[in-house]
Amino acid sequence: MDILELALHNQQTAWTILEHTGIIPAWQRIGATVHLVGSLKSGLLAKSKDIDLHIYTDRLDTAASFSVMQELAERLSLKEVQYKNLIQTEEECIEWHALYEDEELNTWKFDMIHIRKNSKYDGVVERVTAAIMNRLTPELRKTIIQIKFDVPDGVQIPGIEIYHAVFAGGVRSYEELEQYRKTNPLTNSLDWLP
Repeated sequence: MDILELALHNQQTAWTILEHTGIIPAWQRIGATVHLVGSLKSGLLAKSKDIDLHIYTDRLDTAASFSVMQELAERLSLKEVQYKNLIQTEEECIEWHALYEDEELNTWKFDMIHIRKNSKYDGVVERVTAAIMNRLTPELRKTIIQIKFDVPDGVQIPGIEIYHAVFAGGVRSYEELEQYRKTNPLTNSLDWLP
């Protein structure tokens, strides 16, 4: 199986898991608007099994946020859940990171960022994701996916840093990415658009 077929297989699996887990309707039950963002949305999910959701409500209610996570924990095979309260920060959000084990015993990570509507970062990642999708060509998609597969296991490089290197730096391989990141660090990924 070539890397594009493998990436497509992983993306299809991710869509199935997203549907099967019912995570989006669980958040909608508390009145939230849920946006899929990141690599699954842009078709750039490769080997890392991450699903990124931005969840918006008019106000951040920790009890409501916990109630969704409690329901998910009772219903799903969640192996680990991490909670970060960033309500009083510039981000105005509650971060949930959950590890989910699928039927083949693969571990998927759900990043669920519960954000106050109309806060500073409302829609920012959605705009970045859309800009990436608008600039993608078949060649750039293949380059990005190849780089993602070439990142050694155990090495964590945020997708946004790979996109930045490919779009802004003309990077075309993992080796070039390593060099580019040393001389062109992406200091604030939320300020960058391709």
